[in-house]
Amino acid sequence: MTLSRFKTVLLATFVTLMAISLITFPKASFEASLNGLDMWWRIVFPSLLPFFIVSEMLIGFGVVKFIGVVLEPIMRPIFRVPGVGGFVWAMGMASGFPAGAKFTARMRQEEQLTKIEAERLVSFTNSSNPLFIFGAVAVGFFGNPKVGLLLALAHYIGNVCVGLMMRFHGHSTETNDQKEESRRFSIMDAFRVLHRTRLEEKRPLGKMLGDAVTSSIQTLLMIGGFIILFSVLNRLLTLVHVTDLFGLLLSVLFQTLHLSTELSVPLISGLFEITLGSDLTSKTDADLLGKVIIVSFILGFCGFSVQAQVASILSDTDIRFKPFFIARLFHGLFASIFALILWKPIYVNLQAFESESTVPVMKWLEDSATYSTTLFNQVTTFGPIFTILSLCIYIVILTRRSFIR
Repeated sequence: MTLSRFKTVLLATFVTLMAISLITFPKASFEASLNGLDMWWRIVFPSLLPFFIVSEMLIGFGVVKFIGVVLEPIMRPIFRVPGVGGFVWAMGMASGFPAGAKFTARMRQEEQLTKIEAERLVSFTNSSNPLFIFGAVAVGFFGNPKVGLLLALAHYIGNVCVGLMMRFHGHSTETNDQKEESRRFSIMDAFRVLHRTRLEEKRPLGKMLGDAVTSSIQTLLMIGGFIILFSVLNRLLTLVHVTDLFGLLLSVLFQTLHLSTELSVPLISGLFEITLGSDLTSKTDADLLGKVIIVSFILGFCGFSVQAQVASILSDTDIRFKPFFIARLFHGLFASIFALILWKPIYVNLQAFESESTVPVMKWLEDSATYSTTLFNQVTTFGPIFTILSLCIYIVILTRRSFIR
């Protein structure tokens, strides 16, 4: 049997088994679907939509190209990507998964990136946002803001390491034209590029804003579909004991690494969906260091749910998904290693110093954790209202355009 035929049989078998499981466990599937939908319209949609719309406007007005000229001397030597990569990196970090992939795909479609540069950029610009790490994981799941600092440092340092590693990606396939040296910074060049881009944009402001809203919501609808699908899939795999089987196999590796075998099943769940995996990990009776290491890997790997979203976004371009997947494995590994390295200097020493002092150490950490928790709670409270209003606006825009046509 050829590889192509084997793949056909494998995919057909998987989809068939999933359909049978849906019929066998209708109630559990429905509840998992509702959980995925609840996460999407409470957290994901209201968190990402403003960033998506603003980024589209920044691109249209030429601000991104301005930033690209300014950051070219930094991004090119370090990560071997154009200066616009700095904008993608910042927006991806601030808004979280899978914003980096969306912005990278947009830059590639506008030919501001080569194929190899886009594959490098997308590999390290997809990360979890600080609000999720501090508000949801550290405070919400662990009830400990200091864990948030440790997880955030391990996550973002690991992300930088992935960027440094991926700078060597595609070295042998680049042409001489692509091996462009970083140019000297010139603020006048940046302003000239900004002005020229704005003049080249022929759409009126209303049309540009409408396009930004429709494009962003279409992407978020796709993301919502993947979240619901993988929420159901994760639940079905648990019900048919596939998760337990892989967890049993993984427990052998955990014993070798001196990690609690209780963490094996949460890790398997986290490979599919980061929120569920992080929550299950925090609820085990394993030691805190082991939990932090596992959650760090889960956040770095970002789960098959997010990876499927990225694959769907990249499918509109010639950017390959394989380098992104490899980068996620290394990000999870790097984040876990840094969590272990930083455990004593960041968490243990900080707690010991605070217990001996009457003055709280790093009060800003507690304030930031409180702020993150408050903001996260507000997003989850008012998120559904924001989502419904945004979808209504989206429907109005589509209806008006259909009548105009």
